[in-house]
Amino acid sequence: MIVLLSALLCVQTSVSSPVSTAAQAQGFLERYGYLHKQNESHSTAEVKSAIREFQWLSQLPVTGGLDGVTLEKMRSPRCGVQDAGSHGAWGQRVSSIFTGQHLRKKRYAQTGEKWHRRHLTYRIMNWPRNLSPSQVRVAVKTAFQLWSNVSGLIFQELQHGPADIRLAFFEGEHNDGTGNAFDGPGGALAHAFFPFRGEAHFDMSERWTLSSLKGHNLFLVTAHEIGHTLGLVHSPVRHALMSPYYKKMGSNALLSWDDITAVQQLYGKPAGNSVQQLAGRTLRWDMWDWQISQDPKGSSLTPHYCQGFFDAVTMNENGTVLVFQGHRFWMVSNGSVSGPLSLQTRWPQLSLAIEAAAFSPLDRKLYFFKGRRVWRYSGSDLDPGFPMKSRDLGLPNHPDCAFFYQPLERMVIFRGSRYYVLNPESVSVEPYYPRALRDWKGLPRGLNGALARPDGKLYFFKDQQYWRFDPGKLRITANGRWTQRLPWIGCRTAPSLQGNDIL
Repeated sequence: MIVLLSALLCVQTSVSSPVSTAAQAQGFLERYGYLHKQNESHSTAEVKSAIREFQWLSQLPVTGGLDGVTLEKMRSPRCGVQDAGSHGAWGQRVSSIFTGQHLRKKRYAQTGEKWHRRHLTYRIMNWPRNLSPSQVRVAVKTAFQLWSNVSGLIFQELQHGPADIRLAFFEGEHNDGTGNAFDGPGGALAHAFFPFRGEAHFDMSERWTLSSLKGHNLFLVTAHEIGHTLGLVHSPVRHALMSPYYKKMGSNALLSWDDITAVQQLYGKPAGNSVQQLAGRTLRWDMWDWQISQDPKGSSLTPHYCQGFFDAVTMNENGTVLVFQGHRFWMVSNGSVSGPLSLQTRWPQLSLAIEAAAFSPLDRKLYFFKGRRVWRYSGSDLDPGFPMKSRDLGLPNHPDCAFFYQPLERMVIFRGSRYYVLNPESVSVEPYYPRALRDWKGLPRGLNGALARPDGKLYFFKDQQYWRFDPGKLRITANGRWTQRLPWIGCRTAPSLQGNDIL
């Protein structure tokens, strides 16, 4: 099998990832139902057919070869439910639209089942680390509402006792079988079971969010998994919510025509045939309101970011640590925390949910990065000509983190496997950059924060972990959980972890 796949591997990749070799591609195709695991070997025709089927469902050019685009898609965050049966179900669904005939029972759910009641209950069994129960509850309620608005279903939350649909957060192996074990950040984000088991499981190790660009939107993933608990399989339509791959929230309607057709063929239309679509642009701002209303002041003992995640971090000229999360920020001086404070009140015109921030002592200015733009502030005043486009400065879009590097007296920006050096005086990237991140030995990709302490040591952050980098020795000298080991960041107590004994 590996030899056959190797022959189909048209483009090699140097990126270290869960799917980068022929053997790993075989495991992927078997895990998601394109190849049968029980077969010890597969013919060339079987392999090509499996790859073509995967490419078709993933909206890729159907070549039957493992080219670079196909391997990259296999590495993308996705739902852990198998794709088997999606092609046939979609063909039947489209056929019914053109012929005007309703699909017979057992045609859309992979297991051949659907709920035979229109009033279903659900229960949230436990909570992720970095969102409050109230935030999760509202996100889940809205995810169910997304489906009830376009179908004949009604959902009700229960906080105790048995429920039709149960949602829970787990890590690694959680008694669902080795094929359903979670794989840490990225990869399979969640999976669900078709009626009548009625369960949706989410990877606890993911960075779940409702608004930040870093991490994965819990509302969107929950809405997708609810679709499975109702009996829906994956869709090949590019913008469908039931597409197997994670997509960031856009501005338009969240359900495609294929999503709506699928659920209505199982459960009918809503009362009065009144279909109500929810638009991404509306929900995106509603989520900001949820966070403001549910946690307006935070906790005096444990600031909200101490649950393990933030968008960016830096230190100003006074040695005060600034921690950014969503529409808010905190100021930490000698371990004492002030905030949360309003981001746009302090820095007018700054976008919410920034991706990186850094203070430059050379020009005494604060730089913010998000998406394709860069902001520069003198105090609370936006400098003339800003925000600027990242590409005009030679910088990448969506940086991971930024910091001032004293040995070079320059700003350093990390993005993926490369880093850039920015001259604050000319506001341009220095020649011969970007360079490979391997120059910074021991640091992982995808960092979400970095800062330089007064002693010259650099601290890098990714989710709940930190790495201390010594510029003199050019190596990592310490690492661990920052909520527990870095008192100067303002976390007095670490968040408690929840186990897998939920259901």
